Amino acid sequence: MPRAPLADRFEFVVIGGGINGVAIARECARAGRSVLLLEKSDFGAGTTSRSTRIIHGGLRYLENGEIGLVRESLRERERLLCEHPHLVRSTRFVFALNETSRHSAMELRAGLWLYRRLGGNGNHGVQSKTDLRELEKNLDSGHRWSLFDYEDGQCEFPERLVAEWLADGLQSGLEARNHMEVLEVRTKDGRVDGVVTRDQFSGAEQFVHAEWVVNATGPWADRVYATTKLTHVQPMIGGVRGSHIVVPEFRGSPKSAVYSEAADGRPGFVIPWNGQVLIGTTEIPDQGSPDLTQPSGSEIAYLLEMANRLFPAAKLSRADVEYSFAGIRPLPNYKESSPHSVTRKHIIRNHAEEGAMGMLSIIGGKLTTAAELARQCVRKMGVSAGRPRELRVAAGPASGIESTVAQWARVVSEQAGITEAQARAIAAWHGRRALAIIHAARADGKLREPLCEHSDHIVAEAIEAAKYECAMTLSDILLRRVPVALKPCFSGECARTAATRIAAVLCREADVEEGLQRFHAERSAFLRKPEASWSDPVERVA
Repeated sequence: MPRAPLADRFEFVVIGGGINGVAIARECARAGRSVLLLEKSDFGAGTTSRSTRIIHGGLRYLENGEIGLVRESLRERERLLCEHPHLVRSTRFVFALNETSRHSAMELRAGLWLYRRLGGNGNHGVQSKTDLRELEKNLDSGHRWSLFDYEDGQCEFPERLVAEWLADGLQSGLEARNHMEVLEVRTKDGRVDGVVTRDQFSGAEQFVHAEWVVNATGPWADRVYATTKLTHVQPMIGGVRGSHIVVPEFRGSPKSAVYSEAADGRPGFVIPWNGQVLIGTTEIPDQGSPDLTQPSGSEIAYLLEMANRLFPAAKLSRADVEYSFAGIRPLPNYKESSPHSVTRKHIIRNHAEEGAMGMLSIIGGKLTTAAELARQCVRKMGVSAGRPRELRVAAGPASGIESTVAQWARVVSEQAGITEAQARAIAAWHGRRALAIIHAARADGKLREPLCEHSDHIVAEAIEAAKYECAMTLSDILLRRVPVALKPCFSGECARTAATRIAAVLCREADVEEGLQRFHAERSAFLRKPEASWSDPVERVA
């Protein structure tokens, strides 16, 4: 699909369209600067979409004494809860300890007391004693359990958060290109000069001048830096693979997120997610290509064992795994230390001393602190970062107040000719943009059609993604902008229905078969169904 050539000069080029790269590019654009955001795949398709999908202060970071990081994370958690309440929800977590746990009840009480104090004693909900008793009844009865509940956040679809920040940046003048690979970062006289790009669709290459280049590619950071052809003593990134599995809700599956310890003492989560249960995660050193990372058979077994130790009545097996996925955490190079003890603080590395003045690389970072990282990064480049908005709950369908959303949905559904369930689904994923989507649907019956017969999401959302959120392919839409392909009921028939209905509006009927082929290839590479015959070598998973 042809795209217009880029301008030949920008003040800032940001490479990498995950949560950190999009946040940095948005911050530059909001400051009125010319900025180009480049992503070789699609925005949010890498590490961002392969996370545990929680917005948290990092209770476990207290163990390593990283109190400053915890305070910063808790502050940013509150900001996300207030600014994006339709996407980031307050969630009750329950820490489940038994007599075999590494931590004592006293240690955990002290840690939770400090965690709450650092978080400003915020309280967005209360876990009922009845729910705690119900959970304890479903845990392994062969142990004595101590349950401690606390508050954190969940972002079920960080892909949507990336899309919102991207749209915000585009409205502020950001130029963004996905499916655009950076072949080389060029330097001249000890300073960065620009980047050579290649369009993944047309193959066209172009050189773009830049005064600053930000390498925000996460686990790909060393590979991008290597294109400068400058001497680099040691890797910046010590990649650590984190794998997850998704299973259907089972008898006794928790209503709250459960945080506990596996047999080896490593923390793990069992989290209600997207009508399913998300189980994670592992920590395995992985220096391979982040494009090819996949969960190993031993990791699948490890996660199943952890879940079954907590909920033995579930009797989960590989046959129960809907799919698994893995991503590489871009932690700082940790040499001989354990991945568990490596700092989760982000690092902004300046390459001036290496002959690339004007080039910064982002090491580490996480969903919760992406906006703060962006503010720090642009200040290092001499841009006056906007002050964070005052924390307050938004009004309208993005308020996060369920009764308000329900009332709003009843009104707009009658006006637009869609169901209340569809109106609520649109508000849940699009916040303030929901009204514009519904107005478009009201004017065109094709836009009111569901993406598939199992979904409350409609074609108008896909068209919004193509027009305002840089969605170029069927995968961009169904896996990230309107991520119905992550739902438990999604099938090949659903994909064909969605592709046909979207193409009819975009007048791309001839592209349906090719789009479906690419979609199925990308989805199966991302969301992998474990095979019963897997017999990977045993790995140390923690």
